[in-house]
Amino acid sequence: MTGWAFVRLGQALFVVLAMTVIVFIGIHVIGDPVEVLISPEADQAERARAIAAFGLDRPLWQQYFAFLGGAVHGDLGRSFVYNEPALKVILQRMPATLELAVAAMLLAITIGIPLGLYAGVKPQSRISKAIMTGSILGFSLPGFWVGLLLIMVFAVQLGWMPSGGRGETRELFGVPWSFLTLDGLHHMMLPALNLALFKISLVMRLVRAETQEIVPQDYIRTARAKGLAENRIIFVHLLKNILIPVVTIVGLEFGSLIAFSVVTETIFAWPGMGKLIIDSIHVLDRPMIVAYLMIVVLMFVLINLIVDALYTALDPRVRIGK
Repeated sequence: MTGWAFVRLGQALFVVLAMTVIVFIGIHVIGDPVEVLISPEADQAERARAIAAFGLDRPLWQQYFAFLGGAVHGDLGRSFVYNEPALKVILQRMPATLELAVAAMLLAITIGIPLGLYAGVKPQSRISKAIMTGSILGFSLPGFWVGLLLIMVFAVQLGWMPSGGRGETRELFGVPWSFLTLDGLHHMMLPALNLALFKISLVMRLVRAETQEIVPQDYIRTARAKGLAENRIIFVHLLKNILIPVVTIVGLEFGSLIAFSVVTETIFAWPGMGKLIIDSIHVLDRPMIVAYLMIVVLMFVLINLIVDALYTALDPRVRIGK
C-alpha cells in the first residue's frame, strides 16, 4: 500500500510538472497582454515601465523558472487585472464552482443510477425505452442552448426561477455558500440542472449497460433460485458490482464539471471560476489563466488518486499494491 502511494505520488508530481511546462509555454504564445492592458495612447516609456512591472521583459525561460519557484511556495503569480495574487482571486471564486459541481453530480447520481437500473432490469418496457430516448437527448443537446431554453421557459415565461446570479449566501467556516439559504438554492437549481443533463445521461447509460451485463451472471441466478427478494438482489448483489465502473466515471466527470463549467457559469452569470477564466482570457491575464489551469490539473490528479483508492473498498479483488 505504501509503495503504491509513493509510485502514484511520483507519477502525479511528474504530470503536474509536465503540465506547468505545457501550460506556461502555451499561454505565452497566444497573445500579448500589453496590447490589451495598456492604453494605445501610451508612449514608449510608459509601455516599457508596464512591461517591466508585469515581468514580461525577461526571457521566457526566466519567467518560467520564476513561476516554478513561486509555485513551490504557493505563489502562482499576481493578476495583471486584479493586482492581487492569482491564487487568492481563484480561491475566492472556487466555492461557487464547487457547490455547483457537487449539486450537478448529486443530480446525476440520484437520477441517473435509479433510471439506469430500471432500464437495465426491464429493458423491454415502454418506460425503459422512454428513458433511453431521453438519454440520447441529454447527449445531443448543446449545453449553451439548453441553458438559454431553461432561462426563457422557467425565468422569463413562467417566472418561477431567477435567470442568473448566486442569490443570498451564508458563511460556513468563513466561506460564503449558496446552498445554506433558500434563495441561494433557488438560484442554484437551473444552472445545476443545466450542468447535470449530460452527466445524468452518461450515468444512466453506463448503469444500464453494466446491469444488462451482470443480470445474466450465475450469482444473480443463484440468488433468485434461493428465493431472495428482488429488491435485495438489485440493491445488494447487483448495485455493489455496478458501482465499481460508476465510481470511476463519476470521479473523472466531477473533475470535468469543475473544469468545463465555463459555459453554464457564463450563461447564468454564476460567479465561479469558469466565469473568472473567461473574463481573464478576454484581457489575456496570463497569471490568472496559468493559475486556473494548474488548479484544474491538481484537481484531476487528486480525483484520480481518490478513485484508485476507492477501488479496494468496493472490490476486494482489486489489489492496489499490484
